[in-house]
Amino acid sequence: MVFSSGVFLFLFLPGLLIMYYSAKSRAVRNYILLITSLLFYAWGEPVFVFIMLASIFLNWKTALIMSSSPHRKFWFTLAIGFDVLLLGVFKYTGFITENLGMTRINIALPIGISFFTFQMMSYVFDVYYGKSKAQEKLSYVALYISFFPQLIAGPIVRYNQIEAEITERHENFDDFAEGARRFIYGLGKKVLLANFVAQIADNVFAGAVSMTVMMSWLGAVAYTFQIYFDFSGYSDMAIGLGLMFGFHFEDNFNYPYTASSITDFWRRWHISLSRWFRDYVYIPMGGSRVSRSRWFWNMFAVWLLTGIWHGANWTFIVWGLAYFVLLVLERMTGFRPGHVGTMITVVLAWVIFRSESVSAGLSYMASMFGLKGNALYDSGFIFYVKGSWTVLMCAFIGIFPALRNLKRYAVIEGAWLCFVLMLSISEIISSSYNPFIYFNF
Repeated sequence: MVFSSGVFLFLFLPGLLIMYYSAKSRAVRNYILLITSLLFYAWGEPVFVFIMLASIFLNWKTALIMSSSPHRKFWFTLAIGFDVLLLGVFKYTGFITENLGMTRINIALPIGISFFTFQMMSYVFDVYYGKSKAQEKLSYVALYISFFPQLIAGPIVRYNQIEAEITERHENFDDFAEGARRFIYGLGKKVLLANFVAQIADNVFAGAVSMTVMMSWLGAVAYTFQIYFDFSGYSDMAIGLGLMFGFHFEDNFNYPYTASSITDFWRRWHISLSRWFRDYVYIPMGGSRVSRSRWFWNMFAVWLLTGIWHGANWTFIVWGLAYFVLLVLERMTGFRPGHVGTMITVVLAWVIFRSESVSAGLSYMASMFGLKGNALYDSGFIFYVKGSWTVLMCAFIGIFPALRNLKRYAVIEGAWLCFVLMLSISEIISSSYNPFIYFNF
C-alpha cells in the first residue's frame, strides 16, 4: 500500500484515525498503531511480514540479553550479523552469484528491507554503546520498527528519538494540523511532480525517443527532479503522518538542490542515512581524527557501503565511489564547485544511478555531450518541452524554499493546500502510474 493511493487515502487513513482517536488509553492506541502498521505492510507483502516480525523478535531478544550479559560483544555480533545476512540474502544473492560466474539466483525483495533493517541495527548499536536502554516490552520495539509512516521508505528513525513518545506522547491539534499540512505538500510533490517527470525520464532512459543532446539532458534533469520529489515527497508524508499520531521525526531533506558543494549536498540529501553511516560506521572507524591514509580508508568504506545499500548493481557502487572521490577532493583542495557546478555533477551522478549498467550510463553521458555524433535537438525534443514546460517550471521552483514563508499567511496557504489536495486526488483517481523509487531499496 502506498500513501498516494485511493485505498490509503479513503479507507486506511480515515479508518485508522477514527479508531486511534476513539481509544482513550495509550496502550490501546499503541496496539492499534502496531496492528494496523503490520496490516499496512502485509497488504503488499503478505509473506515477508513474517520475516520482518521474526527479525524484530531476534533483535529485541538479543539486545535484551546483551544488556545484562558478560558476553555483550557476542550477542551484539550475533544480532548485527543476522541483520547483515538478512540484507545479503534478499538483496544481494542474485548480484553475487551472477558476478561469481554462477547461475543467477533471483530472490524476491521485501519492500523497504534496507530501511527497517537499518532501524533494527541502529537499535542494537545504541543499546550496545549505552545510548539507549534495552526495551523489555517487545510491542514497543515492534511499533518502533513497523510504524507504517516510516516503515518502507524512511526516514530512518533512531529508537532514542521516539522512545519517550511511544509511552508519553501528547497528541494535539497544532501537531495534527502541521502533520496534515506536511502530508499534503508531500502528496503534491509525489503525485503532481514526481509522477509526471518520471514518465519523461522513463521514456528517455529506455531509448524510446531520439537521443539528441538536448533530449539526453531533458531525461537526466527529469530524473533529477523525479528522485527528489518522489523521495522527499514520501519523507514529507511520513513526517506529516507521524505528527498526526503524536510522533516527531527529523527532516530527511533540506533543499539539497540549492547546495553549493558536494559536501553541502550530502548534508542536505537523505539526512537520516548520512547520519546513520556517520554514527555507526565512520565515527567508530575513527572518523577524521586519524592519519590521512586511514581517513581515506574510512571515507572509502562509508561510500562503498552507501552505494551498496542502494542496490545490487555496479551502477550503485560506482555512484557511491564517485562521491567518495569528489568529497575527498573537496576536502583536500578546499575547492567548491558552486551551485551550478554542484548541480551538473549531481545530475551526471544520477545518470549512472538510473542506468541499467555502468556502460549504459557512460553511453548516456556521451549522448549528453554530443560525443556520439547525435544532433543538438529535434522535433521530438520540442514536442516534449511544449507538453511539459509547466510542470518542469513548477519542479524547478519547488527545489527552492520559495513556499516556505507562505505559512505566515494562513488563509492564502489554506487555499493553496486545498488546491494541491484536490489536484492530487484528481490525479490519483485518473491515473494508474504511481511508482515509488525508494521502495526498491
